[in-house]
Amino acid sequence: MDRSLRTALFSCILLLSLCVPSSLSQTCSSYTFSSNQVFSSCSDLPVLSSFLYWNYHPSNRTADIAFRKSGASTANWYVWSLNPSGQQMMGSQALLAFHNTSSLPTAYTTSINSMSPSMQQSNLSFQVSNLRAEYTSGDMIIFATLQLDDRLLSTNQVWQEGPMSGATFTAHSMDSANKASVGTINFETGTTVAGTARSSSKKNVHGVLNAVSWGVLMPMGIIIARYLKVFEVANPAWFYLHAACQSSAYIIGVAGWGTGLKLGSDSPGIKYSKHRNIGITLFCFATLQVFALLLRPKPDHKYRLYWNIYHHSIGYATIALSIVNIYEGFDILDPEKNGKRFTLELSYSWAPSQLSWKFSHGS
Repeated sequence: MDRSLRTALFSCILLLSLCVPSSLSQTCSSYTFSSNQVFSSCSDLPVLSSFLYWNYHPSNRTADIAFRKSGASTANWYVWSLNPSGQQMMGSQALLAFHNTSSLPTAYTTSINSMSPSMQQSNLSFQVSNLRAEYTSGDMIIFATLQLDDRLLSTNQVWQEGPMSGATFTAHSMDSANKASVGTINFETGTTVAGTARSSSKKNVHGVLNAVSWGVLMPMGIIIARYLKVFEVANPAWFYLHAACQSSAYIIGVAGWGTGLKLGSDSPGIKYSKHRNIGITLFCFATLQVFALLLRPKPDHKYRLYWNIYHHSIGYATIALSIVNIYEGFDILDPEKNGKRFTLELSYSWAPSQLSWKFSHGS
């Protein structure tokens, strides 16, 4: 082979090797632990440059595990967890590793039961021993011995990483890799299966139904009643339009409420108490408004004044709560929010013309 051709070929190979990310060239089987510990099973986890190693001991149902994150930052936290309730962080029984205020790698157990990334130290539903964290050559490694039971021999695993602000854990990114960091593991057979990011289609359906109901049709019905009824020519058309909007809003709202109940039953480890409680209150108020339509006295009836107070107060309270709950739903769909916060200012008096609301948002 011509010398110049060999030189060109070598240069191409060198360039290709430099272009291949180091994370792609790594495999779990090629790694050697500093303690020379050997594991019979290992898995290259599909995202976040992570690897899992384990030895399963059937005699006492324990597993020695090592979770390794390559290219780890000293300013991040790292979690590996088991979650029998689903492929999600919520409800996870987690092993957490990070660098403490003394810049030393630290590990402890934490049960993740809320959306807040506080991750305080707590016991898990199973026993964990020999837990420690090691940081070497840019790799964060969590070592532990797990006491397994029937439900944990083959279950879901979740791994995750996120930034720290001083000594405070902050929420992880919602990038595709972070959403796909789930899968299953079978300690007995030594197999793992990559999971997929949880579909948000049900959440989207729930959100659209409720946004249309409480955020569009219900306010539109109030606007029609407030501004069209003053025109004589619009009487009684305004009333039928108002009733049609409010009835449609209620029917769609019931569908949205039902999808919310379904989401809750499908996610036993996930609770959004504030959003749920406001939703229940909204449903009760809207039902009261339906009864108000059925019990509506004639304009000259002696109880019409009290009915008006009842109908208007419940209606405006429903609108105020619906706005708050819509933004609560936005928070759930996008928990990162990029530091944005929404506020609602509502002023109310018995005179409908003095009802106003204003939205604002800021960092």
